[in-house]
Amino acid sequence: MPSEDEIAVPSLTSPKSLVLMATTCLTMIASIGSMFIMLPIIGKDLVINPASLKWLVTSYALTSGCFLLLFGRLADIFGRKVVFLVGCLWFIAFTIGCGFATQEGGLTLIIMRALTGIGGAAMIPACIGILAHAFPPSYARTVAFSLFQAAAPCGGVLGMVIGGIVTQYAPISWRALFFVLAGIGGIVFVGAMIVFPKDHDFSEDKRVDWLGALLITAGLVLLLFCLGQGEIAPQQWNTPSFIGWEQYVEAHLNFPPLMKLNLFARGKWKFSAVLLISFLVNGAFSSWQYWATLYYQNYENLSPILTVVRFLPMTVVGFSVNIIFAAVAAHISGYTLITFGCFGTAIASVLFALISPDAVYWAFGFPAAIFDVLGADIIMAGGSLYVSLVAMPEEQSLAGGVFNTITQVVLPCISDNY
Repeated sequence: MPSEDEIAVPSLTSPKSLVLMATTCLTMIASIGSMFIMLPIIGKDLVINPASLKWLVTSYALTSGCFLLLFGRLADIFGRKVVFLVGCLWFIAFTIGCGFATQEGGLTLIIMRALTGIGGAAMIPACIGILAHAFPPSYARTVAFSLFQAAAPCGGVLGMVIGGIVTQYAPISWRALFFVLAGIGGIVFVGAMIVFPKDHDFSEDKRVDWLGALLITAGLVLLLFCLGQGEIAPQQWNTPSFIGWEQYVEAHLNFPPLMKLNLFARGKWKFSAVLLISFLVNGAFSSWQYWATLYYQNYENLSPILTVVRFLPMTVVGFSVNIIFAAVAAHISGYTLITFGCFGTAIASVLFALISPDAVYWAFGFPAAIFDVLGADIIMAGGSLYVSLVAMPEEQSLAGGVFNTITQVVLPCISDNY
């Protein structure tokens, strides 16, 4: 394998690199755009039962999280740019459909959101593989992945900001957010057509383990359903089929499995440790954001725009943290960064657990917003970078899909407890 000095590393300031990074960041922002801020308004407009309102968030996260592995593998086999562009068109089409949903009870909107999530599942792992190929291991890759992962929490906050503004001021209220997201998707599609590199044949074996894909997708759906509705699920936690099948394929068949199980043992099991930490921290981050929104709107009776104002510090801090991370990652121990990130998100949760309704925003809400995104951004940036380092070139998108599956499946678990 050539050394880092022998690999041509593109300049971060070149127009192509800048547009490529901007396109991938916009992809993350479009796919993560938060709906939390609009839930009360949508519920009133479409007369949605409060018990069903959670599915506006859960349906997207469910399909997006459950299809990431499949599309990650397909991107590695058939081409990351092709899979990305198809997923982007799918995302745009059904996002526009969400804006036209009018059925009372919200069933049409929920179905549209679920179908939109499939497009997001195709784009995210393809982006990770494209970034890993475009930027070999170097400082440039650290910056690229830091910016990409910064777009996740920043995208959630920006989604809340845009959602709050359009909900309160746009003539078509909450529907405007979906048209804005579709517009961002259109920009992403054009950018990807221009700057994403031509697909390379990393995988010689083009066969797909469709049974494994069916098992992992169905297994994740059942798992998430059990986490939220476990008391009524007939099998509850009994969904080990995928692991058993993949083990059988690797051991007894001359056929490429959907995912090699030794991926979890990479780096002396550090890969698995990173996944577990990312799952827990992202769960705490998303939980805080979800319940903080409900606290401000339902308990303090604040308008959407005033609720948005209380989340604005997260955007600035989130972006700043990832810029700083890119500069210091090579000089500070990964253990130190991870520990600091975990403590940051934990402090945010403790602050809201102890919040006094009579206290000013600056006493609890402001520091909690800062610490919450501080911890999540450090873990997401560091985790995605590590995953790209331990994954082989032919499995970059798949490994990225595994990482983002772990960080996204937590959302249905949270909203199912609403």
